[in-house]
Amino acid sequence: MNSPISPSATNLRDLLSREIKTAELLRALIVVGPMVAAYFIARETALLNLGLVAVSLLIPALRQHFPPKVIVWHYLAILVTFAALFLAAPIKPLFAVLTALAGFLAVAGTRYGEHFRTLGNWVFIPAVYLACEVREGVSTAEALRHAGVVVASSPIALALVCGIRIYDQRGQGDAATSFGPPAAEWFLPALATAMAVFAAAALVEILNLAQGQWVMWSAASVVVGDLSTSTDKLKQRTIGAFVGVPLGFLAGIVLPQSRVGYALAVLAATLTLISFSRYILGFGLRCFFIALAASFAGGASGIAEERIVNVLIGGSFGLIAVALTEIVWLRIMRKARSPPG
Repeated sequence: MNSPISPSATNLRDLLSREIKTAELLRALIVVGPMVAAYFIARETALLNLGLVAVSLLIPALRQHFPPKVIVWHYLAILVTFAALFLAAPIKPLFAVLTALAGFLAVAGTRYGEHFRTLGNWVFIPAVYLACEVREGVSTAEALRHAGVVVASSPIALALVCGIRIYDQRGQGDAATSFGPPAAEWFLPALATAMAVFAAAALVEILNLAQGQWVMWSAASVVVGDLSTSTDKLKQRTIGAFVGVPLGFLAGIVLPQSRVGYALAVLAATLTLISFSRYILGFGLRCFFIALAASFAGGASGIAEERIVNVLIGGSFGLIAVALTEIVWLRIMRKARSPPG
């Protein structure tokens, strides 16, 4: 006779089903897992960066039901943006301008459909992250080699994501791609994003901040609507960083340094981009695993402070940009409505 499931077990199962997107998590494992396996075989750190490319292709593909043709265009957009930012990185003013332009274009696409924001974000994020990551603390020659490995291996990520989508379309009769209706207001959010990203990139380049991609990423991610909505997004990111990073750092102190632990922590951090229903939970766990990965790699001495400070600085730039564009827009609207004197 089977024993009945206890209420506590049922509640836990329901909680996990609400918080974790199981189908997306399994698909992400399929496309990111091989990158981790390749890292173990080849001992090439650059291969771990392919996980971000893969999940960046997968997220909008699943949300917008992309066919392979659209995924290929998305893939090319990531590579072109990454190449432009990577090559511009030695010229600091040019890098700041191009990064701001990438942020502007990531949002400006909503002029043709509001769901273009998802696609734009997942071009901007991997391109900026990789452009900074492959140059962090290495010589120009090593950075070029690292970038070459990422680009040369990236068709693997493309093939895996396309395979997932072909399976979904055939097995589940997936709906057609839709980008939704055009956004009524697209210019102000795009301008705010460009302003925030430019300020963040300029600060990173002037002060030579470590892990500067976090500042730029945070600046862009906070610009999600009006000032109230953007403030709420920054609160969630701040809480996630303040909780996740120290816990990851403490876990790293207890656990021994290892290549296996580092790879698994990077894999887990990448999976948090897609696997959780609530943003604050996913971001907090992402901060945890990033700090843990740094501990496993033996470089976590300042990771907690850097991550938290960079999230706050970037988010503050985003809020200031949103506030400035709202104030200017309101003044323009008042002048347009006021009768001529």
